[in-house]
Amino acid sequence: MNTLSIQTVKQFTEHYKLGSPFELDNEKAYQAWRETKLENYPETVEDLIVEVKNPAALSATEFKTIQALLVKTNMAVYAGNTGSNPDKAIPAKLGQQFGLTELDDNMGADDGVTSLKVVSGQWRGGYIPYTDKPIHWHTDGYYNPPEHQIRALLLHCVTPAEKGGENALMDHEIAYIHLRDSNPDYIRAFQVSDVMTIPANIKDGEVIRADCAGPVFSVMADGNLHMRYTARTRSIKWKDDVVTQAAVKTLSEFLHSASPCIYRATLQSGQGLISNNVLHDRSGFEDAGDSKRLLYRLRYYQRINET
Repeated sequence: MNTLSIQTVKQFTEHYKLGSPFELDNEKAYQAWRETKLENYPETVEDLIVEVKNPAALSATEFKTIQALLVKTNMAVYAGNTGSNPDKAIPAKLGQQFGLTELDDNMGADDGVTSLKVVSGQWRGGYIPYTDKPIHWHTDGYYNPPEHQIRALLLHCVTPAEKGGENALMDHEIAYIHLRDSNPDYIRAFQVSDVMTIPANIKDGEVIRADCAGPVFSVMADGNLHMRYTARTRSIKWKDDVVTQAAVKTLSEFLHSASPCIYRATLQSGQGLISNNVLHDRSGFEDAGDSKRLLYRLRYYQRINET
């Protein structure tokens, strides 16, 4: 069980009095924010898990514990008692308690809630999330246009796979720190408005989604950091300059390192991840008998309300 308190929320906002820590010319604000960020940073995935009685109606203590984790690490794992109950309202109501209401009604979603499971013989089968194949590091909605960026992500497990389906997780602010400490020019490169372009999704001659170019790192109107990223190598166009290519390589190496800031978890029935769309991947998995993996995915245009 995590031991961060609600006091963390108050302490963690102090650095903003010095200005934005994400302004490269404001080293004082960055160093103050960095020190607070890394101090007592959770060491294991167990530190992210919060036991709750009912995810749809958190107690005040449960809410504050999750909130403190979200402020510190941009993510928390809740472990509820709903088991394999397939009610989509369970994760939706959890999200609402943190101010999440603006769901991304993407192509595969039903009323904004996507059922992630193996699908064959349908259009979904052509997209990796609906297969049992591994998914490389990414943030959700990296191909969305600027006005529909995914700020928060919630995953809720109804049934885990018989084998596999593990998620690796990394706070995108930790990735920012690693890159900025390595070379501030990497951040400059990743802030360029067309550093990463996702080509159009065209099926049977119809444009389902147009080309989408954008930065990796951007600062939202509320001053928080947003990240847009995919480790895919096919159909991804990075700017072809030395600094950008070095930044991409440095980030990739970090994501495939033994960093203690990379957490690994296989969600079980009744467990879920609530996050500010942190970096994540998924291992391949195997279904067997009644153990067919089913997770609900909820993507939001809002960042989690931390106040």
